[in-house]
Amino acid sequence: MPASRTASRLGLRFFAVGYLSMLLLIPVGMIFYRAFEHGAGAAWAAVTTPEALHAFYLTILIAAIAVSANTIFGVGCALLLVRTKFRGKALINAAIDLPFAISPVVIGLSLYLLYGREGWFGGWLLDNGIQVLFSLPGMVLATIFVSLPFVVREVVPVLHEIGDEQEQAAQTLGANWWQTFRRITLPAIRWGVAYGVVLATARALGEFGAVAVVSGRVVGQTETAPLWVWREFGQFNLTGAYTASLVLAMLAIGTLLAMNAFKRKEA
Repeated sequence: MPASRTASRLGLRFFAVGYLSMLLLIPVGMIFYRAFEHGAGAAWAAVTTPEALHAFYLTILIAAIAVSANTIFGVGCALLLVRTKFRGKALINAAIDLPFAISPVVIGLSLYLLYGREGWFGGWLLDNGIQVLFSLPGMVLATIFVSLPFVVREVVPVLHEIGDEQEQAAQTLGANWWQTFRRITLPAIRWGVAYGVVLATARALGEFGAVAVVSGRVVGQTETAPLWVWREFGQFNLTGAYTASLVLAMLAIGTLLAMNAFKRKEA
């Protein structure tokens, strides 16, 4: 191999590692250091207060609901886009990517305009005893919106790649749509679904802007972990802020590692 080619590859690797280190490894390392700067006891005490525990509980609950809803929607929408032909497909395809283009704060404001007291639906809902804003439903809606595209965008290319020959063969042999989906389609797209779930989970766990607008940020009631981090940082409780940030990062990384471990075990 020519020396120039070897040097070029080494240079590209050095650039890639340096870039990732600067943007990812060094900041995460600094968060880890600052979280335990005053000892593990201080870090543990900071994130085990009733307010912190409730914030983590609420974050995990919202993520579980939002990711479950988006997984079901994502698989169904991907099948609709790939396996059917209809007018308006391009419009739906563009709408799915809308959360990528719109700021989460704008998403929160949109929900406020819809479900606030003077909004299109908010007045009627409040009159009938249903509160959306400043409560769990509004926070779930905001999280669903910002994490909507991930499962769809991971499953669509897999469906294109596998084609529909096996599905047609199953239907020819008498299988109904559910049998075809459960035995043919779902096993073929399972890793696309899994990667979409991991990305959606990471997005849901870390959502701040949209949830901050619709939650009201009531301590111990509608405060998620990212909002708790923001409040603690503003109050100069740096140990608590950094430790909670580290916990959120570890939850996302743990989800990814669990998926990869399951994938290796299945292989």
